[in-house]
Amino acid sequence: MNMNQTLLDYLQRILNAPVYDVAIESPLEQAEKLSKRLGNRIWLKREDTQPVFSFKLRGAYNKMSRLTSAELARGVVCASAGNHAQGVALSAKRLGCKTVIVMPVTTPRLKSDAVRALGGNVVLHGESYSDAHAHALEIAERDRLVFVHPFDDPDVIAGQGTIGMEILRQHQHPIHAVFVAIGGGGLISGVAAYLKAVRPDIKIVGVQMEDSDAMIRSIRKGERVTLEDVGLFSDGTAVKRVGEETFRLTKNLVDDFVLVDTDAVCAAIKDAFEDTRSILEPAGAIGIAGMKKYIAQHNIENESLVAITCGANMNFDRLRFVAERAEVGEAREALFAVTIPEERGSFKRLCEVIGQRSVTEFSYRISNAKQAHVLVGLATNDRQEAKAIRTAFTEEGFESINLVDDELSKEHIRYMVGGRSQASQNEHLYRFEFPERPGALMRFLSSMHPNWNISLFHYRNQGADYGRILVGIQVPDSDLKAISNFIEGLGYPCVEETQNPVYRMFL
Repeated sequence: MNMNQTLLDYLQRILNAPVYDVAIESPLEQAEKLSKRLGNRIWLKREDTQPVFSFKLRGAYNKMSRLTSAELARGVVCASAGNHAQGVALSAKRLGCKTVIVMPVTTPRLKSDAVRALGGNVVLHGESYSDAHAHALEIAERDRLVFVHPFDDPDVIAGQGTIGMEILRQHQHPIHAVFVAIGGGGLISGVAAYLKAVRPDIKIVGVQMEDSDAMIRSIRKGERVTLEDVGLFSDGTAVKRVGEETFRLTKNLVDDFVLVDTDAVCAAIKDAFEDTRSILEPAGAIGIAGMKKYIAQHNIENESLVAITCGANMNFDRLRFVAERAEVGEAREALFAVTIPEERGSFKRLCEVIGQRSVTEFSYRISNAKQAHVLVGLATNDRQEAKAIRTAFTEEGFESINLVDDELSKEHIRYMVGGRSQASQNEHLYRFEFPERPGALMRFLSSMHPNWNISLFHYRNQGADYGRILVGIQVPDSDLKAISNFIEGLGYPCVEETQNPVYRMFL
């Protein structure tokens, strides 16, 4: 079938898809803050507002509504990382048929619980979608159930294509590009089929995670490839092998592709929250992350751009990770390892180089008599500022390493700086609350007696009004009254932790 005939076929399927039995026409909202920051008119197609918080119910229902009464009586089975599963479960509830949902064991509990709440019989199997898919096919053959594919089915693709139909109905002015997340390719295939049939001038840009890029690799090679492993941060797009039909459509209809990393997606989740007050799941924010990167790469200005926010099934437990990594992804935080001489005044000189910049993290533990290694996080506006800060460290005579792209540091080392030290004699440990404002740290250091040595320091900006700081100070016994007076005069809430058994054990 040539592509013109393919587009005509899909156009007919999309126009006749009865998705509104279960789905809503999701809003197309302008993201005011993001538009202003990026110098373009940014529109978000809010599929995260669907009844199951994802676009997937469109394709699932379009497929299942076309099953015969005999097929519905047998029941259906599907494999899913979560969102397709909820779509199938809701559709089955509406159509009155039984469902078996095979989900990877890595699926967030939020999604598996949601499927059970809709009446789906959940079977956990395998580490990825591909493992669950193979098991679901076995169940389908064994129990004579109808398999509902999450993406590689014309009716599923057509159901997702109704999103493209809505975009053109809601925005009748020129659109430069639409950005679509790709897992198995069902969403982008459906959206591209409709847009290219009706408005071929609109660019379709596919976005994938760097660690789950099966479609992009397949396009580059000219045939479908199977990834050995996929990243699980964006579980909704963690697909090892794309569909045969979705590959064909994507290869012929999609104009360009963008790869994004975890930090960029975390930043996109924050962007969406700031404009909508909604929290997207990683897969739901991939389109925004790709759009931001594409704008920067191609110097796009004053255009109308649409990103499909395709899901909001976010595990609450991930929010702390997302919040921390968003700052790095938006180049709002730079992380450095700085080496300073172990001598009185060095720590203060380091703080003077930092100046009035907002400190996001400070970790230090005395190690030997010659030099000290300090982990420093600083709020920045862009990556160029991080380079300028490193230059300032060098000019002051401090050796430094920019860790913004070092995954080991971001994932682990920043939380593990410290340990026991033979050089920490006469150390007293204090836990302070500092007012979270510029200059508070310098006030503390300037007030301290020059004969007292800081031997441990840890601080992490948590976004609250007060920062919580742990400080080790080497003080001779004769000065204990003086340090007590110093703390009282400082006026910061303080608790001494020198006898805390955890401190004695680890530090």
